[in-house]
Amino acid sequence: MKSDMELKRQVEDELEWDPAVNVTDIGVEVHERVVTLSGHPANYAEKLAAEKAAQRVAGVKAVVVEMDVRLLDEDVRTDEEIAKAVRAIVHWTVGLSEEAVKVQVEKGWVTLRGEVDSAYQSHVATRTISHMRGVIGVSNLITIVGDAAAHEIGEQISKALQRHAEREAKRIGVKVHEGTVTLTGTVDSMAERSAVRGVAWSAPGVHAVIDNLAVW
Repeated sequence: MKSDMELKRQVEDELEWDPAVNVTDIGVEVHERVVTLSGHPANYAEKLAAEKAAQRVAGVKAVVVEMDVRLLDEDVRTDEEIAKAVRAIVHWTVGLSEEAVKVQVEKGWVTLRGEVDSAYQSHVATRTISHMRGVIGVSNLITIVGDAAAHEIGEQISKALQRHAEREAKRIGVKVHEGTVTLTGTVDSMAERSAVRGVAWSAPGVHAVIDNLAVW
């Protein structure tokens, strides 16, 4: 098992390797395989990239985020400008109307509310907005209302996991109740854990995902 000092060095190396991250913006501390990221990334996309970089390092048990976005002067936008851009993105990327999804922006923080048929639509919108200049954070409060039988959802997720990594799929349990997927079992890294969650969210009819996976 890697020591905390070794994990700290590898996380710092991964941050430096990632072109979306400026290592001078981010501080790293590790205690009992739990990584704490601090500092002031210049945009929300960089903050997310730093989190994902830390999660990719094998041996990391969890990531604690204590970063606050500090925008560069040239990236500052008014809330009205951000709201208009977000509404356009929601419409043009996933085809959702203003009636389906409501947009609220407060001091650069975007909150999405509404109802959509697919979790995929919700995630695409959030991912795209996260990379917008002027955005310091995103809260996705969209409700998924699409319906599918529990056994169909479970089968689709299990097959997808097997396509991605058959060995890992054997260690993961999938239970579905009223559109809520509960994941159990073990994975080798935070990155693998994130990938499994992504597979679950992509299945039609999924309303929520409960992640009870353990990293070993």
